[in-house]
Order: sequence, then C-alpha cells, then structure tokens
Amino acid sequence: MTAGTGDQWRGWRAAARDALYAPGGFYRRAEGPAGHFRTSVHASPLFAGAVARLLCRVDEALGRPAVLDFVDMAAGRGELAGGVLTALPADVAARTRAYAVEIAERPAGLDHRIEWLAEPPRGTTGLLFANEWLDNVPVEVAEVDAAGVARRVLVREDGTERLGEPVDGAAARWLERWWPLPGEEGLRAEIGLPRDEAWAATVATVGRGLAVTVDYAHTAATRPPFGTLTGFRGGRETTPVPDGSCDLTAHVALDACALPGGRVLPQHEALRALGVTGARPPLTLASTDPAGYVRALARAGEAAELTAVGGLGDFGWLVQPVAIPDPFRE
Repeated sequence: MTAGTGDQWRGWRAAARDALYAPGGFYRRAEGPAGHFRTSVHASPLFAGAVARLLCRVDEALGRPAVLDFVDMAAGRGELAGGVLTALPADVAARTRAYAVEIAERPAGLDHRIEWLAEPPRGTTGLLFANEWLDNVPVEVAEVDAAGVARRVLVREDGTERLGEPVDGAAARWLERWWPLPGEEGLRAEIGLPRDEAWAATVATVGRGLAVTVDYAHTAATRPPFGTLTGFRGGRETTPVPDGSCDLTAHVALDACALPGGRVLPQHEALRALGVTGARPPLTLASTDPAGYVRALARAGEAAELTAVGGLGDFGWLVQPVAIPDPFRE
C-alpha cells in the first residue's frame, strides 16, 4: 500500500494505520465503508431515529440550549448525521448544529446543514456519537511464544507474520491490567491502549453533554483467547492483509476505554430504552389497514435485526456523560 513497505516487518498498528488511512488507503476510497460492510446505520433508519431521540434527551438535560450540537464521529459518508437531522422534531432540528467527522473528502449531495470536519469540534454542547470507530483505531497485536513470553506480532504487507520483541512498558502494563495472557503458546491479544487514549481525547472535546461509542466489544470476563483481528472486503469477512485492499478491524475492550462515570450497555438494551423493539404489529391491523400493517411489519423486522442477541444487539454502547446526568438512567 505504501511505497517501499512491501517486505518491511512492522507492528500491526503501523501497518494497519497506513493500510486504512494513508493516501489511497481503504478509508480514503470513494465508496466508503458502506461499500464493504453493513453497520447498524445502514441496516435501518430506526437506528438514526433512536439516536435522534437520545439527542432530544440530552437536549432536555442541557436545558434546551440555543444551539445544540450533534457530532457524527467517523461519519463514513454522513449517513447517520443526515438521518438524525431528518428524524428530529422540527423545533429541535432548527437549533441543531450537525458535524460529520471523517478523513475522507466530503461526499457530493450531503445535506448542506452538516459541517464536514477532519477532527471533532471542541467545546461541544450536545451529543457526540461514534458508531464503529474504535474498532478501526489500529492497535498492536501480542502473541505468547514457546517460552511463555508475550511478544509483539510483526507483519508484512502481504499478511505474513512473525514474532518480534517482548511487549514492554505501557503496553505490557495495559495487558496485565486489561487482558492478561497466560503463558500458553499461541494465545493472542490486541493491546487496546491507543483506543483508550483516542476515546479520552475525543470525550475531552465535549464541554457538556454525552459521548457515546458503539462497537463490537468484549469485557474482561469474555476476552477471546486468540484475539479478534480480521478483515472485511465486499461485505465478507476475509484474512486481514495490510495492503489497503480490505478493512482491518478488531473488537474493542470497551471496559478499558471507559472513563469515570462511563458505563457499557449492550445495544439491545440501549435501543429498547430508546423505543426500538422487535414487537410485531397486531394482526388486526392487517384487516383494517393492510398497507400500514406491512410497513409496521417491516419496521419490526428491522428493529429485530438491530436488537438481535447474537447479532447487532450484542454491540457495546459506552455511554459517557459530561456534566449532565446519564440519560439512560431513570
């Protein structure tokens, strides 16, 4: 992907960073993430509607400020920001200042009300929402060698791996605290320290309001023994190869990312709290309003997909209030 790096051995963090974000990298492409995988945002407009209701809760907690901010972090092509503006009540939408934060160029035809930025604005008063962002913040991979030592995994552009130096310093301390590896050869972990730092820096841009990050996640009790690093191309999971041809992703240790006052909810719980359920419409509606029944049935199917245990409903929501009460607590 990057000139001169084809035979170079590098840690996964540097290799993935170039493959995803360097000029010509995966996330610089015109088709955007939706061309390769389907997120909750793409699955149904019900997701944007739920985020809009969350923004309204934040608005109330803030005392209905004259200007309410909505920041779509790692916005792809701005689909969530556009959907939220569409779903908001007119009076709230009139006060909402929407930002889409993404490294790619602004897509043609994006709603003119959405400001396109490369970094989140500072001093946000409102809601910052990051959907499937942290899983694409590159991290180092560690693997236990035959002597029981956790070593950094090195990789070439073609995906070939070998073990490098022992993990030490802050990375070793992170592993010990958040993902301790027993001395069994072949066990692997992704060292989530860069994600913790990225999330802390992003939350710091919020003056008052709420920051939420949503992602594939695991917690200390459920760390996978061989890690989760994988690739996606054209809607299918594939071998992770850091050449710019595919997405590179690894599940997020959201419990490690959480700052004081933050907590992790499963998506099915968060969305149900925001009014998204998979309940089927009453059958009587089919006889009184057949078209309405079909529409309601379709919405129920979409809601069921978003909240399905074993699917999208298992995503983690890290909810981080900033100088307001937690909008998910009654």
